[in-house]
Amino acid sequence: MKKQLTFLFFFFILFLGQSQTHLYENPKFDSIAKNHKSIAIIPFKTQVKLRPKQMKDITEEQLKKLEKDESLGLQQGMHSWFLKRKKRGSLKIEVQEPSRTNAILKKSNISYNNIEDQLPEELAKLLGVDAVIMGTFETNKPMSEGASIALGLLVGFWGSTNNAIVNMNVHNSNDGILLWNYNKKVKGSIGSSPEDLVNILMRKASRRLAYTK
Repeated sequence: MKKQLTFLFFFFILFLGQSQTHLYENPKFDSIAKNHKSIAIIPFKTQVKLRPKQMKDITEEQLKKLEKDESLGLQQGMHSWFLKRKKRGSLKIEVQEPSRTNAILKKSNISYNNIEDQLPEELAKLLGVDAVIMGTFETNKPMSEGASIALGLLVGFWGSTNNAIVNMNVHNSNDGILLWNYNKKVKGSIGSSPEDLVNILMRKASRRLAYTK
């Protein structure tokens, strides 16, 4: 019995270390979202935190490209997640195609490098949507297949444990007010693609997201 309790204790501690979640929902989110018809996913500002040994074998330019690719991969993965819910009939709004979102941003000279300088309400109005999803993403291992292979061959990246922190916000288009914030830290094996990560992130959070209720 004592051994069983000891095992359960360590399992509980391990479980706590695997993921940490913080969720905020604006009290008026449901009433505001009731009139929303479309949203857009803005590329997340991404940071890939490599070990010092890995940094010696990669240039600053390569790292920046890697982070941008990860951002676009997460954006596409999140869009795919919403489309699946739309197909099931559990999503109430339309989600703008990432290619359209990024093209409109590019025409307005808004890039991955200066996306953080833009106000949420300005981005929403520019994109012609009722709300925008935006945030930050931090990882120690790239999720996109191309980046993982390139980095693996370059600096011996294989075998590294995935660690990821995602901070995701939903902002209203009219006033930029924060409707929803989801901050999740995941440690351990979280799959090998942006879709895997998004599935883990949204598994429980979607129950509190007004658009998927």
